[in-house]
Amino acid sequence: MLSKFYDFKNFKGDFTGGLVAGVVALPLALAFGVQSGMGATAGLYGAIAVGIFAAMFGGTETQASGPTGPMTVVSATLVAAAIEMTGSLENGLSIILAAFLLGGLFQVIFGFLNIAGYVKYFPYPVVSGFMSGVGLIIVILQLFPFAGLDSAKSTVKVIQEFPRLFSEANVYALLLGAITIIIYFVFPKITKAIPSALVALIITTLIAFFFKLEVPLIGNIPSGLPSFQLGGILEIDASAYSTILEYAVVFAVLGSIDSLLTSVIADNMTKTKHNSNRELIGQGIGNMLAAAIGGIPGAGATKGTVVNINAGGKTRLSGILHGVFLLAVLLGLGQLAAHIPLCVLAGLLIPIGFKIVDFKGLKHLLKVPRADAVVLILVLLITTFGSLIQAVGIGVALACLLFMKKSGDISEQGLEIGAVADIDGNKPWQDEIEFYETYKDKVIIKHLYGALFFGFTSYFKDQIKALPNEIKAVILRMDRVPYMDQSGLYALEDIIFDLNNEDIEVLLVGLKAQPKDMLEAVDIIPDLVPTDDVFEHIDEAFVYLKQKLKAQ
Repeated sequence: MLSKFYDFKNFKGDFTGGLVAGVVALPLALAFGVQSGMGATAGLYGAIAVGIFAAMFGGTETQASGPTGPMTVVSATLVAAAIEMTGSLENGLSIILAAFLLGGLFQVIFGFLNIAGYVKYFPYPVVSGFMSGVGLIIVILQLFPFAGLDSAKSTVKVIQEFPRLFSEANVYALLLGAITIIIYFVFPKITKAIPSALVALIITTLIAFFFKLEVPLIGNIPSGLPSFQLGGILEIDASAYSTILEYAVVFAVLGSIDSLLTSVIADNMTKTKHNSNRELIGQGIGNMLAAAIGGIPGAGATKGTVVNINAGGKTRLSGILHGVFLLAVLLGLGQLAAHIPLCVLAGLLIPIGFKIVDFKGLKHLLKVPRADAVVLILVLLITTFGSLIQAVGIGVALACLLFMKKSGDISEQGLEIGAVADIDGNKPWQDEIEFYETYKDKVIIKHLYGALFFGFTSYFKDQIKALPNEIKAVILRMDRVPYMDQSGLYALEDIIFDLNNEDIEVLLVGLKAQPKDMLEAVDIIPDLVPTDDVFEHIDEAFVYLKQKLKAQ
């Protein structure tokens, strides 16, 4: 009977994948809980609820969900705002949980309204600047806990109090934090069978315990099942409604982006296709239930999802088991977690913060269009030192305005502006007919019209993924692409990289000056596309391919 709903040949892989993902998630859940300002318990509760129910109802078979860096940073900002409004965490808890609950509800609504179809249109510089800002926030806010000190709740205040690090630092905390980071990076070179974060957590905690080092600890974690926490939301003062709504929208949008990016990674690893709308519904249900038990919200966790897949996870049961493992830890080992030093958790979060920073986007700042660079830096600075909510809004608005200006400039030059169009299936262009009839089973010609920018990159990627398996080469005709922004540049890079991995040769034909300069500036030409595969005219590409295909 059960075999109708589940193929038990996948159970071993799902069990192993879920167990490993749970082990990876444990120290991070505790660390993110502390970072949020609500305590390690809230991180563990959130990991359990989102882990189990997002997997159960979500649209990505192998997704492992839980608290993530971006969601935790927004949670911490909300916690600080609620404490400022009410005077304490206890008094502000209803406001915090109401925002978590409403954010999850918005995600469910997003799923039913197909909002997932619009999330992919966020410009790369906005996402890059926001993620880099979130990464920097995590690093900056962990500097004081790393040194065994209480930390301010904002990056600006941390910088203002920076001299305290030199005058009041706890030497033992610094030592434990440094050991944590060393183990985190060195242990994977010994073996990847055991997550380095867990090894670092256990070793440094044991050192602190047996040597009786005087460093701040997590403190007691309640054992047993969590209780219902939403009893006070009906008594919230009306003055807090705008704050709740504001943060709920951010949680919903950010959680959706975070989860769908991880879903794409899972698709690439498993060669499957996730259901975006169902994924948002699952994440929303998980976040609503996390709020109900006092847990912080989460999203699809990239690291947990990757280790789940690599360990053999194939179905949603693996994600459910990852959450069940964390529940078992809560019920059985909660008291042991009380001895974990806060500097150790900081030592785990600092490398994670740096991993979130988009060094690729920052490295290319001087090589991408100036408008994209301005948007990225502006969003990064506002995110890190100002309002996360304003950062995304200003970034998207500015990116759209700058693109409209660029479109107007191109139109004034008499060049075409339009969507990227795929005309395969229609008649080939006049100068392609002879070659097309002879080699259509081995070569695909893609015609690109207009500016390749953030609005069309997702569609472009989907078209390329649909190529037949027997194709040996893809010709990208870019005669009518006058302009390419940073989103288009990285979309093209990803496509070429994926095609190269499939042993499909990519030829670029008719590059205009601006796109060609961009591709050369970031070394896509010649690193991914050799100069021998770049042609000014289509006839030259046909001569090259005829010779190569005859030789095969």
